[in-house]
Amino acid sequence: MAQNPLLMRVVAFSITAANRAGEIIREIMNKGELGIVDKGKDDLQTEADRSAQRCIVASLNKIFPKIKVIGEEGAMDLKIPPEWLTNEPDQEFLTNKCPESLTSISEEDMVIWVDPLDGTSEYTQGFLEHVTVLIGVSVNERAVGGVIHQPYFKTDSGKLGRTIWGVRGMGIGGINPATLPTDKFVVTTTRSHSNALVQSALEALNPDQVLRVGGAGYKIIQLLEGRAHAYVFASAGCKKWDTCAPEAVLEATGGTLTDMMGNHYLYGKNVAFPNKGGVLATATGVNYQSVLNKIPAHIKEEISKKM
Repeated sequence: MAQNPLLMRVVAFSITAANRAGEIIREIMNKGELGIVDKGKDDLQTEADRSAQRCIVASLNKIFPKIKVIGEEGAMDLKIPPEWLTNEPDQEFLTNKCPESLTSISEEDMVIWVDPLDGTSEYTQGFLEHVTVLIGVSVNERAVGGVIHQPYFKTDSGKLGRTIWGVRGMGIGGINPATLPTDKFVVTTTRSHSNALVQSALEALNPDQVLRVGGAGYKIIQLLEGRAHAYVFASAGCKKWDTCAPEAVLEATGGTLTDMMGNHYLYGKNVAFPNKGGVLATATGVNYQSVLNKIPAHIKEEISKKM
């Protein structure tokens, strides 16, 4: 392990931690005791959220005690069953070569952002394909590495679970590149958190089709799989743990993720959690600037007022 740069080790262990969290999420669903807690308007938490976060954070804290790990569910008891701890990195990932610019990172430069179950509402409603586990890695406040795990993705062999990873300057793994349709323009957006501003932004882009799905991770997968050209959410609903991993994975492919004004989010240790500027993302091969230019000034101004 010593010969592998820190970033490579963090992503490799994040992959195995995400895989284990996915197993826990399925186990809790199979038991049927979701333990739902209402945290606020349209914000649910289940036993799967709590247990998956404990699994990920305890595993990463044990291996990387000097790296700050921020989880959606806040501070919690990390005394977990021994079988929840992941002690091995993903060896296949470690066969990749670390980008030169990321070889000399210190623990102090890094923050790990964890959304243990992205798409909780969808999880409780049975839209299980929308559920993802997100682990994002920031270096000097920028999203550079990400893991997106889909607990309910059915592989060709019938096995459940798929893990996608991405690192800036290296590329992505776990998913086959897809070609975007050229005969239509498709936008993905929120399934359950829409409002007048979100709708106005969608109308301004005049898409041929709108895909309304849950979870930031699953929306980015729509872009990676060639199902949508852009992801648009002109509202302040997302948090840093929703977008750190998706941004790193998408931008590792040549795509772009910013707020609605065109600014990249910062993911440092002391930033505010809410993404008040909304989300605008485009897939590889899409002219990001052209999409950004179509968002009317009044929408950008309205969002800027709330920042």
